[in-house]
Amino acid sequence: MHTTTVGLELRPMPVPTTLDAEDAADFVDMVRVRNLVYREISGHSDFDITPGELLPALQPTPYTDRMFWNVLVDGELVGRAGLDLPLEDGSRVGFWRVELRRDAWGRGVGTAAYELIERVARERGRSVLQTSVDHPQSDGPRLDAPTGFGSIPADRAARFLRDRGYALEQVVRMSALTLDDDTFARVAEHLAAARAASTDYRLVSWDAPTPAEFVAGYGTVKAAMSTDAPAAGIEYDAEQWDADRVAAHDRRYVDAGRRLHVTAAQHIATGELVAFTELVIGHDLAATTHQEDTLVARAHRGHRLGMLVKAAALLAWRDIAPDSRRVITFNAEENRPMLDINEALGFTPVSYEGEWKKELS
Repeated sequence: MHTTTVGLELRPMPVPTTLDAEDAADFVDMVRVRNLVYREISGHSDFDITPGELLPALQPTPYTDRMFWNVLVDGELVGRAGLDLPLEDGSRVGFWRVELRRDAWGRGVGTAAYELIERVARERGRSVLQTSVDHPQSDGPRLDAPTGFGSIPADRAARFLRDRGYALEQVVRMSALTLDDDTFARVAEHLAAARAASTDYRLVSWDAPTPAEFVAGYGTVKAAMSTDAPAAGIEYDAEQWDADRVAAHDRRYVDAGRRLHVTAAQHIATGELVAFTELVIGHDLAATTHQEDTLVARAHRGHRLGMLVKAAALLAWRDIAPDSRRVITFNAEENRPMLDINEALGFTPVSYEGEWKKELS
């Protein structure tokens, strides 16, 4: 059903199977505006992606019910809205986004899009809505995270969310690392020290798709991301990762032509994978590299495994994408062990996101 009011249309956007499909035009236009919105907010192009790279990531899966709307005013695309509903048994959460061009702000467009999202979430039986919002640095009052770590400006986005009953639960730091000779020399020193502290473990690595010998172990540590990563008051369902889910995850990258390189620590005595990190880059090997999930299993913390896998991954990246000169990553502000690793490697803060939550009545 289309929703229209005073020139506004919230048009459902089915995800096409290919870019050649008859219904692909709306998707391609959405990606163009998505990139524009991210550049307007952040002031950089680190999050740019091509339609061909994004399309596989949005294909339907058995694990999440995903809904998308293109937001148009007088027939012109000004943004997008989306709602993700995890399909774990008993899930009560929904994750949403409304992203608009700056020239569409202040016209009731965001309000209308959000009201649609909350209505659909209620109809689907969800009782908790959560969203992640970039809060660029600005002067004026600030909001402190209830964790006691980090703050964000009490800006327009924060006011929008608070007016609708949302509470700030967590602050997440985006950090960046410049890849140059000095950085690699520093990383090599940290890798040597981490190796000396972790003699009960060996390093293994691979590019997606995951080799059969590592599928079970990779699934175990990926599942732990939903339960063991610092989440403050944000709710995540405990996920189960079998071989099918690992394969579906890997296809998002392989089908997009994006390179996903996994570096992991394997416990020598048991053969278990107990720590890992992921580096990702698209077709343009000179573009920004994204460090995605990183985790050390609880039972194996205290052996410098986080530094081990991160440093090893960065040194391997010299051969994989030698022209990429920048890596970005995200960490909860209360995740001091991981931030200590990043800061030692040379990562510096760039911006902050707020993680917001609302309990629906």
